[in-house]
Amino acid sequence: MPRFSIIVTVQDIAGRLPTALDAVLAQSFTDFELIAACEAPGSPAGTVAAEYAGRDPRVVLVTGSRDAGLGAATGTYLLFLEAGDALTPGALAAADARLREAREAGGETDVLRLGHERVPWWEGEAEPELFEDADPTDVRLPVWATAYRRAFLREHGLAFPEGRGTDLGWAGLVALASGRTEVLDTVCVRRTERRRSGGTPTREQAELLDQVELVLDRAAARGLPEDRLRALFGQLFAEVLDRAAGSPRDRAFLRRAGRLHRRHRPAGLRTPGVRNRLLRFGASTAFRTLVALGGRTARARAYAARTTVRWRRALTYAWHLRRPLDENLAVFAAYWGRGYACNPAAVHRTARELAPHIRSVFLVKEKELPHMPADVESVVIGSRRYWQVMARAKYTFNNVNFETAVRKRPGTVHVQTHHGTPLKRMGVDQIEYRAVAAATGSFGRLMQRVDRWDLSLSSNAHSTEVWSGAYPSAFSHLEYGYPRNDRFHTAEPGEVAAIRERLGVPADRVALLYAPTYRDYPRDVSAQFDLARFCAELGEEFVVLLRAHYFLDGNADLRQAVADGRLIDVTSLRETEDVCLASDALITDYSSIMFDYANLDRPIVTYADDWDVYRDTRGVYFDLLAEPPGHVARTQDELLRVLTSGAWADERSAGLRARFRERFCAFDDGRAAERVVRRVLLGQPEEELPPLIPLRERLPVPAAAVSRPRTPAH
Repeated sequence: MPRFSIIVTVQDIAGRLPTALDAVLAQSFTDFELIAACEAPGSPAGTVAAEYAGRDPRVVLVTGSRDAGLGAATGTYLLFLEAGDALTPGALAAADARLREAREAGGETDVLRLGHERVPWWEGEAEPELFEDADPTDVRLPVWATAYRRAFLREHGLAFPEGRGTDLGWAGLVALASGRTEVLDTVCVRRTERRRSGGTPTREQAELLDQVELVLDRAAARGLPEDRLRALFGQLFAEVLDRAAGSPRDRAFLRRAGRLHRRHRPAGLRTPGVRNRLLRFGASTAFRTLVALGGRTARARAYAARTTVRWRRALTYAWHLRRPLDENLAVFAAYWGRGYACNPAAVHRTARELAPHIRSVFLVKEKELPHMPADVESVVIGSRRYWQVMARAKYTFNNVNFETAVRKRPGTVHVQTHHGTPLKRMGVDQIEYRAVAAATGSFGRLMQRVDRWDLSLSSNAHSTEVWSGAYPSAFSHLEYGYPRNDRFHTAEPGEVAAIRERLGVPADRVALLYAPTYRDYPRDVSAQFDLARFCAELGEEFVVLLRAHYFLDGNADLRQAVADGRLIDVTSLRETEDVCLASDALITDYSSIMFDYANLDRPIVTYADDWDVYRDTRGVYFDLLAEPPGHVARTQDELLRVLTSGAWADERSAGLRARFRERFCAFDDGRAAERVVRRVLLGQPEEELPPLIPLRERLPVPAAAVSRPRTPAH
């Protein structure tokens, strides 16, 4: 049983269909089936769908509409898309992670609302639409931006109403079922809107009222509680009023809508607004006159409300921008507000120690607040306090970019800390790689954000060179090392042992950290790397620490490996540095974790089964197979031989690692955060900063399963 069934409705848009299908097939999360529901198999769109089904076994072609796809689906969760919809890169992986998180917190999710965006037909700039709550009764839920649990739909006998334009009816029936609803505040679906010609067809008007009548009749039959019935009625007729205002001359529509309004209006409900009252009494002429005079629709009012919020925030920001800079205020953020992590967190910790006069504020998403350290001042991104601190902070630290609306004030210092050493192409160097460039978006807006940088942090000369070309701007380089890697030199053996004990790593086992990277192209991971077999054939000497969530989904063999103690899933662990410290060796493909891990001077094995495809699709800065950090395996059998023979820790491995460390670990000596704080926050000149400890004199903490004295690494 696949995790997801993605049902794409194939209608009459042959030109857009490949975009929808390709976006699904390119997902990094591969446990899915793709069902193309085609009402006219012989049409141009049907021919395109058949071609995809013929060359890719993951594509199944069924005859019929969405209900036919629903009947053919076998996945745990269902997504319904159309030809104008495209999953964003990583969408299924993000949805799976959110579903697992929700299950651990309280049970299976029935309905998952996905963040989405609508691209205007003229290809204008889209604005993300993210849900703030999980109200299961909301009928305005876009069907194409929602994942449904199949068992939930089957339990309630839910099926799509007949006809076209049935989204409102379906959403209403789902709302009546009141399933457990969660939200994912990440843009997962991008819809390109179709341009409509003038007017609204009478058939569509009638079908909309059919859907409203169906839902209200079903609600009445079920004896829906008064509060829910009021909310449902209000939402449905907001859509009716919106449609009525768009076609005010359709008297039949207005009269029928009025009859429905009078028949189903909950007792005692006051319907605010002149248009509601005119519709209720069937005053079609007065209604048309009001619309002609400029009465705003419900959608217009909602848009006005959102615009008002944005303007209020903009005015708040503008007002604080006029105030003096706070010379002792520094703000920090990491990974678009996803918590206290990476280089910004490491600098933040050191700033509180060495520069206590600086007020250090960490910016996070609201859902991350429970995970923040109790003694860290946190501000929710997008709140009024966020715009206040962003306007007045003298110093800003981020490992990605702040949103475009943030202005760079004269006198402020923006430090870009980055979050990895680049093997893959970055910034404007991605332009020639089409798949990557498409996902990156506007390079013009990217460079506007880069122009705010004053200082860029590097952990090696290679990074300095890459940042200069990939992000051409006037910033200066700080070749101080990555603050997050300081722990590899400052941790003690007792700390390593404590982390291993917390993770459940047996003291007598060699812990292999397996951390593959994301691909920008379709890849059947389970077929190309049998992790269950890998764990079984390694032998009792090893245990695998897995940092990649998609392997475990629905795989009974892997669950058995976990039960047998051969596999430990560490994907959800927030501190990547802890996982590295707990392990004795690293297995990865092209992930930047290899550059950080090399600071520990522990063995690294590269599993490069698709290097040629990755290199040509993603673009790279150097040939990893010619300059690897250790042994390279191109097949799973080769990887097993390297590990079971002991070659993973032999002299050749050590020699390759030494050369790799000389090139990529030049500045990481355990004092990077101190240098950043002294240089940026305390204003000390370069000559007063801690001198770089030579590579041969550094003392990374030893691996727990390898007995050796703590002597300088060579």
